[in-house]
Amino acid sequence: MGMLNRRTMLTGTAAAVAGVAVTQTGLAPTRAAAAGTGAGAEAGAGAPAAVTVLPDDPRYADLVVGNNTRWVGRPESVRIVHTTEQVVRTVQEAVRSGKRISIRGGGHCYADFVYNPDVQIVVDMTAMDQVGYDEQRKAFVVEAGATLLHVYESLYKGWGVALPGGMCYSVGVGGHISGGGYGMLSRRHGLTIDHLYAVEVVVVNADGTARAVVATREADDPNRDLWWAHTGAGGGNYGVITRYWFRSPDATGSEPAEQLMHPPKDVYVSAISLPWSKLDKTRFATLVKNFGTWHEKNGSPDSPYASLCSFLMINHRANNSIGLLTQMDATVPGAEKLITAYVASITSALGIKAEPLTSAVGEQGPMPDFFTPQRVPWLASVRFLGTNNPTLTNPTLRGIHKSAYLRKGFNDAQIASLYKHLTRTDLQNPNSMVVLLSYGGKINTVRSGDTASAQRDSIFKGLFQSFWPGKEQDPQNVAWTREVYADVFASTGGYPVPGPAADGCYINYPDSDITDPQQNKSGVPWTTLYYKDNYPRLQRVKAAYDPRNVFRHSQSIALPKQ
Repeated sequence: MGMLNRRTMLTGTAAAVAGVAVTQTGLAPTRAAAAGTGAGAEAGAGAPAAVTVLPDDPRYADLVVGNNTRWVGRPESVRIVHTTEQVVRTVQEAVRSGKRISIRGGGHCYADFVYNPDVQIVVDMTAMDQVGYDEQRKAFVVEAGATLLHVYESLYKGWGVALPGGMCYSVGVGGHISGGGYGMLSRRHGLTIDHLYAVEVVVVNADGTARAVVATREADDPNRDLWWAHTGAGGGNYGVITRYWFRSPDATGSEPAEQLMHPPKDVYVSAISLPWSKLDKTRFATLVKNFGTWHEKNGSPDSPYASLCSFLMINHRANNSIGLLTQMDATVPGAEKLITAYVASITSALGIKAEPLTSAVGEQGPMPDFFTPQRVPWLASVRFLGTNNPTLTNPTLRGIHKSAYLRKGFNDAQIASLYKHLTRTDLQNPNSMVVLLSYGGKINTVRSGDTASAQRDSIFKGLFQSFWPGKEQDPQNVAWTREVYADVFASTGGYPVPGPAADGCYINYPDSDITDPQQNKSGVPWTTLYYKDNYPRLQRVKAAYDPRNVFRHSQSIALPKQ
């Protein structure tokens, strides 16, 4: 197998790329560093250094803000790294000088984990984006700065395999995987972490020495706990993630194409709009109930609908429409009839006629051509849905986000709360929304403690969010999102406390309010909402691999109390 493009490589014993080798035990050779040129590029210790970008550099402004412009940093420098060795050296420098560091992958963090006033050095991983196959480990190796669309294209074009990851094209895998990433193939194939074989992390010992560690899921691996912590605890807690290796747990043989899940050849994609002007309170309640009831009945991994994933995109009435986006494996027997029947089960009892999706709804742009289900190649669907998202390409947008795992559909009181806030007239933001997303299936076949991602019996997720341009609009948008969320979960103190109906929150949708007792009145610690019973073990891993608490942010894993 040759080079797929300039960013895709083969690694391992049969196709090692000449370059800087990190000598820690078990670490495959890394590619050659991209030698820094111009201001900020320094050499030392016989190897190229990371590219250093300082505040007076024209590149600086682009490197101190991510997807959410509410969070902007002012670090002393940004270090663009190309190799694991450069990461080790950058971390070592920060430790020696006592400077606070953070790590940027794709820039999609919803909170201030990367960009905040305390950070002095940002380690920018975006240049470490190679994808290849490691013959020695019989696993696909993905550098932590790679974005999802690049990973999907590289894996599929090169070997016909895939990961069941998220839809947004520009999300970086470093944080996405470590938080337990999921996507439109997860009901059939599980979470991305269910296919994670190994992770490479730059950690700091108690004596202040930075080193690279490879941790695998092998039972006899002395670093197995570090692997486990990266199956759902999120990024930035234990060190700098530099590479992942993926091999499905049921993989057989020695051929690369046998080592990872295969996506469907084709999928059906459906997108419809339901006009708000035709939805009164009763019809709205029926719509939301139908979505919940369907997922309660069809959450089994053995269901003919196991490959169906759907998003009910309920924007504020100012948007004029509610959208239903659905994808299903077209190779399933009777798939077209199944997806058509699903859409009917959600909408037919409303007594109104669905329309083509001609304007932006949820995070998706217009999709009028998919009013009737269209059969398209899987990779084409990935490209289209991943890039058909105006919230990813607008550099002015600010946002607030809150999440919930749901074990049951919303009850009458919760639906009434949704309707009240989504039809309020004191806010007229068409990009304020509640999105309900399919979950369950294969995801729920894994035990809660087998990975750090503990929520393993939910049927769908809720994402409560607003997007807006301009700081002056912060108060009303933050207030609306807080209020609809708190009202929906009022019976449990304003948060989806784990119990019969809900199961906490998703760390990859971090909520800046979750640690504030004035907002989170549930009495349940934020650590329980994210990690449930897995948190004490995560703390023990923290003590073992980051005893100096070098890697921390506003919601990081805390060292256990002595």
